[in-house]
Amino acid sequence: MTAANQRFTALDVFRGMTICLMIIVNTPGNGATTFSPLLHANWHGFTPTDLVFPSFLFAVGNAMSFVMARWEKLDQMQVLWKIFKRTFIIFLLGYLMYWFPFVKLDANNQLIFSPFSDTRVFGVLQRIALCYGIASLMIYYLKPKAALNISILLLFAYWILLYAFGDSAAPLSMEGNAGQMLDKWLLPEKHLYHGEGIAFDPEGLLSTMPAVANVVAGYTVGKFIQHKGNTYEGLTKLLLAGLLLLFAAYCWDLIFPINKKLWTSSFVLQTVGLDCIIISIIIYIINFKQVTSWTYFFEVFGRNPLFIYLLSELAATLLYFFRVGPNQSFFQWIYRNIFIYAGDYWGSLLFAVSFMLLCWLGGYILDKRKIYVRV
Repeated sequence: MTAANQRFTALDVFRGMTICLMIIVNTPGNGATTFSPLLHANWHGFTPTDLVFPSFLFAVGNAMSFVMARWEKLDQMQVLWKIFKRTFIIFLLGYLMYWFPFVKLDANNQLIFSPFSDTRVFGVLQRIALCYGIASLMIYYLKPKAALNISILLLFAYWILLYAFGDSAAPLSMEGNAGQMLDKWLLPEKHLYHGEGIAFDPEGLLSTMPAVANVVAGYTVGKFIQHKGNTYEGLTKLLLAGLLLLFAAYCWDLIFPINKKLWTSSFVLQTVGLDCIIISIIIYIINFKQVTSWTYFFEVFGRNPLFIYLLSELAATLLYFFRVGPNQSFFQWIYRNIFIYAGDYWGSLLFAVSFMLLCWLGGYILDKRKIYVRV
């Protein structure tokens, strides 16, 4: 196996681990009885679950570092078409995913059309789309170093914006932060996420600004891996970079707390630092130790990440949509009649793991048929 192929394997494994954990944390059998590491931090703070989404953005940038070299052979219009088309498709898929299944039950349990006015506009795939589009344009038109410097400036600019335009009494509160105010000014409240008990979108427009840095950092690391990743010196530098970013994140946390739902700049530094450490460990195991017997499971996820993520979300939506009796979804029925016997917490986890394995099976079938869904 060539070094290039090994690096792609490491990327697939890293991306696959991210999707695997994303499905598990998104589909517990019962959210009220979920082990705390599989929950997001309530507000300031950090849990392993908080690393999942930024790691996917990091992987997007990492993959871009391998793909964008081919763009040098294309003219400007072809490149722009690729960037805008992919951005639009991913954003649209995210929107349609939240709208799906396009109908809902009314108070009389009758199916009615679910209107556009009730559909969340921003979200996970939408943030991936916007971050990919912005980062791609920055890297394409500027040198990678300039794109990285601009990303750092965005982190400081976001810090300033939150304090300058948020509620003077509580600029980092859920209701008083500047991002919340911007989203409510742009969109009706029904278009925002309500999972926090109020109309607040953790994937809102303003907090997308620092998230771009996760993608650019992933691109920078990807380019570094291509040139230095197959040497002990390169791997040591990557590990040291991760540790330095963690140190910087904890220092910044003292005045700008680590917060996933606000996607604070300290949160970006922490997640990029952890991703540098994790991907360097994966490269060491695969490239240097040549231990690859474990990788295929995660490669299945990593080769079709977008498809498998969509599959998991749509399947979960359908399980919630179809009902067994008037007050119980099929999702709840499965948990309460099968997995609950393992206990509240372990049953909830086993449900999530079983659901993840079913999604993996779908990816495995595609992989065996050499079908790779790309947009």
